[in-house]
Amino acid sequence: MYRKLALAIAFSPRMEALIAEAQKLIQIFEGELILIHVGTKTPELEAQLSEVLSRHCGDLGRIKTIWKEGKPAKTILKTCEEEKVDLLVLGALKKEGLLTYYIGSVARKVIRKSTCSVLTLIEPKIETTHFSKVVINGTVLEITPRVIARGLKFCQAEKSTQVHILTEIKLYGFQMATAGEGTEAEVANTRRKLVQEEINYVQGILDSLEPTDLKINIKVTAGKWAVELVRFCESIEADLLIMGDEQGLSFIDRLFPHDLEGILEVLPCNLLIVK
Repeated sequence: MYRKLALAIAFSPRMEALIAEAQKLIQIFEGELILIHVGTKTPELEAQLSEVLSRHCGDLGRIKTIWKEGKPAKTILKTCEEEKVDLLVLGALKKEGLLTYYIGSVARKVIRKSTCSVLTLIEPKIETTHFSKVVINGTVLEITPRVIARGLKFCQAEKSTQVHILTEIKLYGFQMATAGEGTEAEVANTRRKLVQEEINYVQGILDSLEPTDLKINIKVTAGKWAVELVRFCESIEADLLIMGDEQGLSFIDRLFPHDLEGILEVLPCNLLIVK
């Protein structure tokens, strides 16, 4: 699935935990790891990195380190393209004094422009994170079948115990307002029909995939999907949110806040963006 992973590293207190997390992923996917550091290469930094790798990485032959100078976001993106990376791992920044998580400006640029999938970890751990409770965005988008397929493969590899696929009723308020002109029974029937249509959409995708032993729950919401995703992840204390990023946004889309931007502003948990 993800055979070539990359990890953008800075020599910060969280570097060791991020390397441990990335090492776990290459073991799961039987892949190789590329470490990318944007900055000056010095003997001191090399020694520090070598010490961390020796503690967490048994097979150093599957790890390659690239040192480059330049603008961080641009350099990371270019290196991932040159190395044909499948999954880029980033660390998110936590704003001190608040309970809300924020992504730094470099990570934000990389996530928006990356052509490969991106896994953002808000609290990397040396003992590594287990993605037990996972939420997958199932709202009707062109990329959704791929997001669900990739998401379930990731969950299988991680042996996730709970997988929730969240989908949204489009124009719910408008449709229910129109139905409100009928009897109470007709309104209730319209609501059931709208919910069932969304369930059928997700179930149709699931039926097209190979069966798994994952415990999958389809949940239908009626609010703005980005807000509902964040709210639901917080309510179940999810370990991971999986969603897609529609490429090629129009100029108008970029003038106004995009749903992905809203989620990046308030990360409810770790985030996997399928490209």
